[in-house]
Amino acid sequence: MTIQRMLVSLLMGLLVVTTSFAQSFIYPGEDLTYRVSYAGITLGTVRSLTEPYTTFEGKKAIKVKVFINSNPNIPFVSLHSIYQSWMDSTATYSYNFNASTQIDENLWEFDQYLFDYSKMNLTMETYRDKKLLKKKEIGIKKYCNDGSSLLYAARTLVGAKKSIKLPTVIMGDTATTVINFRGTKQTTDIDAVNYPIMTTYFDGTANWTGVYGLTGGFEGWFSDDAARVPIKAKMKVYIGSVTLELQSWKRGSWQPPKAG
Repeated sequence: MTIQRMLVSLLMGLLVVTTSFAQSFIYPGEDLTYRVSYAGITLGTVRSLTEPYTTFEGKKAIKVKVFINSNPNIPFVSLHSIYQSWMDSTATYSYNFNASTQIDENLWEFDQYLFDYSKMNLTMETYRDKKLLKKKEIGIKKYCNDGSSLLYAARTLVGAKKSIKLPTVIMGDTATTVINFRGTKQTTDIDAVNYPIMTTYFDGTANWTGVYGLTGGFEGWFSDDAARVPIKAKMKVYIGSVTLELQSWKRGSWQPPKAG
């Protein structure tokens, strides 16, 4: 076997392994809802819905929809956003992302990121009341993630046991997210179940600023099973450190794995 054929075989093997890892946790119809809290006060909810496999410009794609809503009982704070992300079939980078955010009762703003990897080009557009406000095209050097696909990339790579820097496009800017996949097993408690959950721990740094001023250091815990469901996360926002905790889920017969 020539060296060239050996390299091709190796690369194909790596692709098969990566894809099988991704498909082990991708579950069309998975519906996860998280409570966002600060000092015991519920700030809002984040809901993530994995839709059936689809195609994007002729390529197999995973589509995810995320709904972010603030607590209506908190005065002077109103946030309602819907994110949609089309990812590659290995769930490691984004093809397309859009976000609809409510500006006032009758007005929504629409942002779109379109990645053209054949030209290594990114187009970012912002619309308000269906009118184009701004458009920017920039060159990119690597495959990128958006704010929604980033979580799925982390679920794919959680067993890597090393630090990985992921190019990230968020809030109309390009940056990086560093995630330290430590492979550490920990027990984690949430209000939704009455037993400790076995999880895999990771931490990292968001070198960008997102919704609620999300930035800087973060910690996360995924279920220590094939599903790799995000169980809990701690992040820094404008007001301090907030906690995202799994509140409800629909994923076939899946239940958070018991510790011990």
